[in-house]
Amino acid sequence: MKLSGPKLRWWIIALVTLGTILNYLARSTLSVAAPTLKTEFAMTTEQYSWVVLAFQASYTVMQTVAGSVLDTLGTRLGFFLFALGWAFANMAHAFATGWQSLAFFRTLLGATEAAAIPAGVKTVATWFPPRERSLATSLFQMGTSVGNMIAPPLVAFCILAWNWQAAFIVTGALSVVWAGMWWVGYRDPEDHPRLTQQEADLIASGRKDDVAHKPATKKDVLKSRSFWAIATPRFLSEPAWQTFNFFIPLYLVAVWNLDLKSIALWAWMPFLAADFGSLAAGLLPTWLMKRGASLLASRKITMTIGALCMIGPACIGLATSPAMAIALFCVGGFAHQMLNGALITLCSDVFDQSTAGTASGMAGTSAWIGGMLFTLLIGQSADTFGYNPLFVALAALDLLAAVVLWSLLRAPAPGSRQVA
Repeated sequence: MKLSGPKLRWWIIALVTLGTILNYLARSTLSVAAPTLKTEFAMTTEQYSWVVLAFQASYTVMQTVAGSVLDTLGTRLGFFLFALGWAFANMAHAFATGWQSLAFFRTLLGATEAAAIPAGVKTVATWFPPRERSLATSLFQMGTSVGNMIAPPLVAFCILAWNWQAAFIVTGALSVVWAGMWWVGYRDPEDHPRLTQQEADLIASGRKDDVAHKPATKKDVLKSRSFWAIATPRFLSEPAWQTFNFFIPLYLVAVWNLDLKSIALWAWMPFLAADFGSLAAGLLPTWLMKRGASLLASRKITMTIGALCMIGPACIGLATSPAMAIALFCVGGFAHQMLNGALITLCSDVFDQSTAGTASGMAGTSAWIGGMLFTLLIGQSADTFGYNPLFVALAALDLLAAVVLWSLLRAPAPGSRQVA
């Protein structure tokens, strides 16, 4: 695969995006297959929530570990090893015989998939000047929703044409192919033989507009106010995306009695809308900066607009048809990826490239703790109280996240040694 020319950095981010698509395709295979597996293994919603929780728990722990591994081994080798890991862990799901063994394989998948977002953030910090980072981040973040969008029709096809085991084998095998592409196609800028001097100068010169005095060690990251300004909103906002990822098919079955073919027809739509949210997260900050907004202010405004849009899915209880419910989920998908894109980009803005993976991983751990706790809540309450109060809670958490971001994130004071 030839990656060259004056736009090599965009080819690099396209490669990251493809990896993110396959990462989320693999993890989303279970959510589409969930109605089939609930019948196959006689699982209750609470047992299914424990299966989901197994993935979330290992993913949560490994986000921080994966970020540190990427910073230590380098993006090329680290991401390659993690990709092979999640590919084989996903294919192993085909050997599950009950919800307990399914939970075990989900644990392995969560541990290996945790590297995707930190690797993307580290690549953006390494390959892009500040003004291009929001767009670059939005492109690889679009992979999260594209993977979720592809999953319903592809997984449903595999189940209907062959069996549920085939769905996990096919989606895992695709990631093996990508791992090989990554190993061949990626190098850091200083090592890439096809990077032109013109593009190298552009990447380097653009950093004069960067945030000054970035924390350059893990200790500095944890001590910085900026880390908690990102990690806390991610803790509050991540439950929405994980609920969309893992529970939309079950919601459609439980509330609207849809079958697998109908789920394949409807369930991908919120993730298409999420792609547009990711794109908005990339374009809006650039537009705002051209009109005088600072780098950090452009991210905060973008995040806030996304949080306000989360009022849409809070109204799902008012839906009178599956189509209306899906439309409100689409608003939610757009909203979350818009606000999340801004939060993820901030890690590459305010942390040194040597610690960008670690910072992103630790913020991701915070996010997934929030998602994990909310999944426990769903498992304990969805069958009793229904889904509607949960969707209202998701919107309230996102609005609170916006308040926290504005309260904590500050530009560095002149002469300060690290981001305030």
